[in-house]
Amino acid sequence: MTDSAIVQEFLNYLRFEKRFSEHTAKCYGADLTQFSEFVLGRSGDGLQNAGPTSLAQQHDETATALATQTNQMPDQLLLSAETDDIRAYLTMLNEKQYSKATIARKLATLRSFYKFLVKRNHINSNPVIAIRTPKQEKKLPQFLEYEQVKRLLDTPPMDNWLGARDRAILETLYSTGIRVSELVALNMDDVDFLGEVVHVRGKGKKERIAPIGSSALQTIQHYMEFRNKRAQSNSNFDSKVLFVNKHGRRLSTRSVRRKMDKYLKMAGLDTSISPHTLRHSFATHMLNNGADLRSVQELLGHQSLSTTQVYTHLTTRKLKEVYENAHPREADQNSNDW
Repeated sequence: MTDSAIVQEFLNYLRFEKRFSEHTAKCYGADLTQFSEFVLGRSGDGLQNAGPTSLAQQHDETATALATQTNQMPDQLLLSAETDDIRAYLTMLNEKQYSKATIARKLATLRSFYKFLVKRNHINSNPVIAIRTPKQEKKLPQFLEYEQVKRLLDTPPMDNWLGARDRAILETLYSTGIRVSELVALNMDDVDFLGEVVHVRGKGKKERIAPIGSSALQTIQHYMEFRNKRAQSNSNFDSKVLFVNKHGRRLSTRSVRRKMDKYLKMAGLDTSISPHTLRHSFATHMLNNGADLRSVQELLGHQSLSTTQVYTHLTTRKLKEVYENAHPREADQNSNDW
């Protein structure tokens, strides 16, 4: 939101001190805009004196009108928000059937925001501190089997520059386990062919080194030969960017998703699979082949080991399935041991 000085101060803190991406900062800003509109509506007589309707209905009916009628500024409303306001906001989100994950994310935004306000002496106490994050449904990340990965990687044609680019993209995602946002940010000099590593700029602009396999490097080299020839006849090509679109500009994450959807259909694979699934597959296959958890954490660029530990559940589940298929009767007898 643009009319709140303290929100802008917080967003600038995220951008320039915490070094969050512009996309992430915008998401925080959108969450705070929604909460500001809620407390604006909650501050009006229309909500306070309303009948026994839901908070969501009250909010929808009055927030727009109050936005032009109230004399309270957004900063004042946000600074004076209390724990009951936070709880009422979460209730409204629940009534509007937001997912638990989305509600938890919006609460995390408020938690960070009010922690920042206390730190900067804008307020004396944090109204979010007494509120617990709702329990999340634990969903194991989806991953591909080895033969499924191979089928997907073999799908893009290698006899033209766009097909060679797409094969290089898929190979790089699986070989390194990097995020799609990290992939599209790669420049030509980020690939070290001699050292067989890629220089990655991750979340918070933290840099790390990711090993990359020889097969992926060969595919990248094949693509670069096509790319460089095309760049010679097109002055619009960005000379520093590794993966470019047909106009020679940096690819977007959305473009990568669209390309992957195309090859998933061609390979006869589940189209709900996303580019991030290759990252999950990379981590799962690394652990299946004996890599230790701490090493996988470093390769993925996870700040916390607990984030990486979800993959141990995938490998344990796979081991259990293999065991049960090999020893069905014995597995039934020992089912309580898992």
